[in-house]
Amino acid sequence: MRKTFYILLTIFLIIVIDQATKYLVSRYLNPFDAIEIFSFLHLVSIRNTGAAFGMFKGLGNIFFITVSAIAIIFVIWLIAKDSKGYFSLSLILGGATGNLIDRILLGHVVDFIDFSIGRFHWPAFNVADAALTVGIMTIFLTPLLKKGHLCESNNYSESKR
Repeated sequence: MRKTFYILLTIFLIIVIDQATKYLVSRYLNPFDAIEIFSFLHLVSIRNTGAAFGMFKGLGNIFFITVSAIAIIFVIWLIAKDSKGYFSLSLILGGATGNLIDRILLGHVVDFIDFSIGRFHWPAFNVADAALTVGIMTIFLTPLLKKGHLCESNNYSESKR
């Protein structure tokens, strides 16, 4: 029961923060205007009709809605099946749902965080994208970090013998 509460709370918070920030950007920032927060961080107002970073725009909104719905169903199945990793999966589910809401209601996804370091310029993204990215990275990095930790502790205990 406690796990279910945290899963639902995480998903709810991501969706609410994502939709609220997208609403504010759409309402108060003209498309392609930029507000500098720091030299490396700007707020922009981009309408993304493609997938991640604007790729595959030609596939159409129905395609992305269908893929998103399938992904959401799969993540729900993973959460129901696996008691481990539910926080990462909750981040993914909240992010995917936030972007799906945009696609259904607006026909595009609102992106507004513009980040760069020197010459490296990351494509604009939003709160849902950030949650998806953190969730996916956590899923992939957790086993590597645990494995590395186990190896270090095994090497340490073997050197003590």
